[in-house]
Amino acid sequence: MASRSVCVLCRKTSVVGTMCRGMSAAAHPQSQVDFLKGEAHKKHPGVTNLKTLRLPEELQTAACSIIHRAQLPRLTERTHSLTNSLWSRKRPVEDFTLRKKALSLEKELWRKEIETIGDGDVDEQLLEDRIRKKVISELRRSTYHWTTMKYDEDLAVVYMAARLAGGYAAVRRAMNEIKKRDPSFAPQSLLDFGSGLGTVVWASHSCWGDTLKEMVCVDSSGPMNILAEKLLKGDDNEAEPHIKHVYFRQFLPVSPKVQFDLVVTAFTLSELPNMKEREEAVLTLWRKTSSYLVLVENGTKEGHQMLMEARDALLKKQEKTVYDTRPASVFAPCPHELTCPKLTQEPVTPCNFQQQYHPLPLPGHHQLQREKFIYLILTRTKAAKAETENVDWARLIAPVQCRSRHVHCRMCCSDGKLQHLVVTARKHSRDVYRCARSSNWGDQQPIIQQVQDDVQSDSE
Repeated sequence: MASRSVCVLCRKTSVVGTMCRGMSAAAHPQSQVDFLKGEAHKKHPGVTNLKTLRLPEELQTAACSIIHRAQLPRLTERTHSLTNSLWSRKRPVEDFTLRKKALSLEKELWRKEIETIGDGDVDEQLLEDRIRKKVISELRRSTYHWTTMKYDEDLAVVYMAARLAGGYAAVRRAMNEIKKRDPSFAPQSLLDFGSGLGTVVWASHSCWGDTLKEMVCVDSSGPMNILAEKLLKGDDNEAEPHIKHVYFRQFLPVSPKVQFDLVVTAFTLSELPNMKEREEAVLTLWRKTSSYLVLVENGTKEGHQMLMEARDALLKKQEKTVYDTRPASVFAPCPHELTCPKLTQEPVTPCNFQQQYHPLPLPGHHQLQREKFIYLILTRTKAAKAETENVDWARLIAPVQCRSRHVHCRMCCSDGKLQHLVVTARKHSRDVYRCARSSNWGDQQPIIQQVQDDVQSDSE
C-alpha cells in the first residue's frame, strides 16, 4: 500500500510539473529556440558589437614606418589639433539659409533705425549702405566658415597618425553588421568613395578577404592615394601589395550601369560643400550599388543630420532614369523607415555608437580609445522578417544598465518610437532577460510584442 501511494504521488507530482511548465510556456510563449536560433544568450542574433579592435599587423607596421621616416615636428600636438578640428567640423551653411538670415537681420536693423530717427529727415541711400555693411559684418561674425580640407604629404601623414585606427574601427564595426546578419553575403567587388588612407579596403578584407576580387578606391587627393598605396605595400615601393586587386582613381567610374556588390563612403559626406552635392553623391553611389551601401560619419549632430538627409533622399527621391528597379530599404541601424525620433526631441541628440580600439603605438596614444561614430546601411534586398511571430528586434541606442534582477534598455523600436524598457525574467521571459544582460549599446534586443508592462516613453 505504501509503495502504491508513492507511485500515485509521483504521478501527481509529474502532472503538476507538466502543468507548471505548460503555464510557464503560456506566460512566456517565446522560448529559446524561437529567436536564439540555437545560439547562446551572449551570442544571440542581435549582438553585432565587436571586442576591442586592433589594426591588422601589416597595416600598423607600415603606418609606424611611414610616420617614423617622415620625422614631422610637433606630431603629437598636430595630431590632437587635427582630431579636434575634424570632430568639431560642421556642414557648410546653405545659401538659402544665409539669405534668410540676411533678410531677417536687415528687417530688424531697418526697424531700429526708423524708431531712432522718427519723423526727421534722413538720407535713405546712406542709411541703406550703413545697414548693408552691418548685415555683412554680422553674418561674417556669426556664420560658420567652412573650407575644403586640402592634404599635402605632411598633412596626410598627420591625418594617418590621428585617424587611421579610429576610422578603421568605425568601418569594421559597421561592416560586422552585414557579416553577422547576412552570413551568406560574399562580395566580389567593392567601391570606396573618398577612400583616403584605404581603411575601408583593410576593413572589408578582414571580413571578406577570400571573396573580394576588385576594390576600387576613389579620392580626389593625390597625396592620400599615394599614402594608401604605401600602406598596402608595407612602406616598400618595390614590394607586392598585401591586399591585391586594389585600384586607385581620382574620379568615380563614368558608366551608370557599372555596379559593385559593396559600396562604402566613410567620413566623406562632410567634405562636400552643400546639401545638393551630398544628395547627388549619395544617389550616384546608390546607382552603383548592387547589394549594400554603407555610410559612416562622425558621431556628432552634424554627422547624424547628414546621414538622415541621405536616408530620406534614398528612400523618397524618384529618379528620372532607373537602371536597377530594386528599391532601397534600411538594413541598419534603424529598425524602421520612419522619421528618426531623435530629430523630433528637444534637445536633439545624435543617434551614435562607439567602438573600442587600440590606437597606433605613438607618443600620447598608449591607452585604449573609443571611436564614436554614426553609420547607415541600405540594401537592395528587403530584409528578411523574423520567422517567429510576436518577436521584434529593437536597436539599443544607449548603454545597457544592468541592475539586480532587472535591466534598463533604451531602444529605437520598429514603430519609429523611442522606448525605455525595464526587462525582467518574470515579465519578459528568462531568455529575453538574459539576452538583455548580454547586449550593449548598438546591439539589437528582442522584444515580445504582447508585453506592455514597464514600457516608458524615453522622455520620462
